[in-house]
Amino acid sequence: MARIYISLGSNISRERNTRSGIKALRERFGALELSTVYESEAVGFEGHDFYNMVIACEVSESVHDINRALGAIEDAHGRDRSGPRFSSRTLDLDLLLYDDLVLDEQGLKLPREEILKNAFVLWPLAEIAPARLHPMTHKSYAEHWATFDKSKENLAPIDFRFD
Repeated sequence: MARIYISLGSNISRERNTRSGIKALRERFGALELSTVYESEAVGFEGHDFYNMVIACEVSESVHDINRALGAIEDAHGRDRSGPRFSSRTLDLDLLLYDDLVLDEQGLKLPREEILKNAFVLWPLAEIAPARLHPMTHKSYAEHWATFDKSKENLAPIDFRFD
């Protein structure tokens, strides 16, 4: 079994798509560990605020099968891939970590660079995996969060009820 971490983001019908995305992930992968949901400004483009979180679970499938499954869940939620890379999203699911795998292939790079670049990824990851070590820096996510420049992004935890 492998432990994976997935970032979830939505800024189109964000409450509905966040709930539905979690439901789809539960149906596909079973038991999930959920971070707090955070509200953040759009990064890299002008758009509505996002809901973001990180989800962990155990899987027995290959990294490539997991990546395809996440894309299929996005597609089922009306993900439009025709626009620019940085744009509004119904549902954005990114595989952040697959155990301690370091991988750099077209369409799949692990660990995801966004972990160390964006507060909306690092804070929820540090929340649910504080002692876990980044496979390349060998520092914990709690250490990374402690030294992260928090002035770069407006990010706030919200009271989000999971049904």
